[in-house]
Amino acid sequence: MKDFWIACGHHLLDRNASGGLVVTDEYLKAYFARPELMLPDDACAVERRLHRQLLADPRLPVGDTEVAAIGDADARENWQFVLAFRDLLLRHPTLEAAYLATVRSGSVNLPPLFMNQLVHVILRNVLDRCEDPFQLRAAELFFRPQRILPHEHLLLLGDDEILGGRSPTPVLSLMSMLGATSDTQLDVLSEEDADGYWQRSDQFDMALDLTGGGRGQAALADAMRRWISHLLGIDVTIEPLTELRNAELTWYVGLDSEATRIGDRLWQGESLDDRTAGRVLALFRLSFADPGLVVDTAGRTPAYLILAMTSDQVVRMKPQNLLTGLPVKHLEAVT
Repeated sequence: MKDFWIACGHHLLDRNASGGLVVTDEYLKAYFARPELMLPDDACAVERRLHRQLLADPRLPVGDTEVAAIGDADARENWQFVLAFRDLLLRHPTLEAAYLATVRSGSVNLPPLFMNQLVHVILRNVLDRCEDPFQLRAAELFFRPQRILPHEHLLLLGDDEILGGRSPTPVLSLMSMLGATSDTQLDVLSEEDADGYWQRSDQFDMALDLTGGGRGQAALADAMRRWISHLLGIDVTIEPLTELRNAELTWYVGLDSEATRIGDRLWQGESLDDRTAGRVLALFRLSFADPGLVVDTAGRTPAYLILAMTSDQVVRMKPQNLLTGLPVKHLEAVT
């Protein structure tokens, strides 16, 4: 089996009998060794002691007063965030359960960095043994913002951080603590160079063709289907659409903030101007294998998924919407 997304740290985690990811001391230690928490020369004695203790025992309880005693304000904030993230993982039996509890709470207090890292490693588990580079590249939308690349009549997406010109490996990955760097060269994923994805999966430097009717949209649909199945334990069918005509928009899910706003307008019967309609990048129809799981208010009609870009042509997908926005009766985490 070919490995991929090594930088997410999945090899540091265990799995339970249901296939969920179980946190380990090694995984926690990787966070305490991140660049943000490496001690500067002028670190105070409190921070030095805390850092040393947590590297020895990453599950050590830490009180608020101890963190408050750290002299540097930025260091205090970094420790508050990473300890809150650690405590979240330790409160739940699996990373999947921790993520599901967080997004269902309606109040996500962790920085997007930590949520993206959590999605990254869970998705690596979801797609374990996947042999399709197109599906893996499409799944990068779940945890990395994308930017539209103008190219004739094709809809090409490139990693936003890579296109921003940063040469070091982005800090969204655990690989950054190794000081790894890369010279960015963006190639469009195609049948001819698909095998090259395996060596480049941690560099995020391959563009995806998301043109309607193409392989990219089908790959994204399958990644979303597997995400829902793993985290909610329900079977769905997701079909890419080239247009939305004569559809009863009884239930829809915006896959990002912009798509949610557009869906709200359509549901209220508003017409979209060309500029707004042009922000819609992809449409999908979702059907449930077991209609009995659907809430009564949604009836038996399919749900529609909308993916859109912002006015500055950036796609920021919210995979949590696939878990909290579907018309299904409340389900507990299955892992």
